[in-house]
Amino acid sequence: MINKIDDIFKNINVIPILSLDNLDDTIGVAKALVNGGLNVLEVTLRTDYALQAIKELKSAIPEATIGAGTVTTAIQFENAIKANADFIFSPGSTKELLEVANESNFPTIPGVATISEAMTALDSGFNRLKLFPAEAIGGIDFLKAVIGPFPELKFCPTGGISLDNASKYLSLGNVFCVGGSWITPKELIKSKEWNKIQLLASESSGL
Repeated sequence: MINKIDDIFKNINVIPILSLDNLDDTIGVAKALVNGGLNVLEVTLRTDYALQAIKELKSAIPEATIGAGTVTTAIQFENAIKANADFIFSPGSTKELLEVANESNFPTIPGVATISEAMTALDSGFNRLKLFPAEAIGGIDFLKAVIGPFPELKFCPTGGISLDNASKYLSLGNVFCVGGSWITPKELIKSKEWNKIQLLASESSGL
């Protein structure tokens, strides 16, 4: 599983986080991101349309790698796989989620916010983790503190990540990518300003 995750993210530093509710916006924003150099995307399961959005993106933009985010239950996990998601992010890590991820051997990045949660995930075989909400729980200082006792852990911080601080996170040895929605402002999606989103993607892809 670790090798699968590393293969997905080997040339990617920034993961755009998307909350989608209709086909037109889904295709428009995804094409803008891919054209801007970001071809690994996370669609959060925060809307009723999210699973359909993943299916549509896999069909319409086959060169993109599409993950499911905000997966919090075993049912959502299974539905994300059925929707042809390429990987799964969870904001936290329950025993049930860790078990279903292990059983499926599907590329999964469990979420953690404490050392104890990180240790539990590591004991379950996961050493690629999502740190959420990163800025609220110490961010860069937290990550610097855990390198020593847990050198095998690598994180994808999300929550409070922006263009202003993303490069600082990415400079850390235990960060393999960052995730954020600064690349896809709701107002730009609402007004369908795909060129502006493409410019934001191009700027972020160079981090």
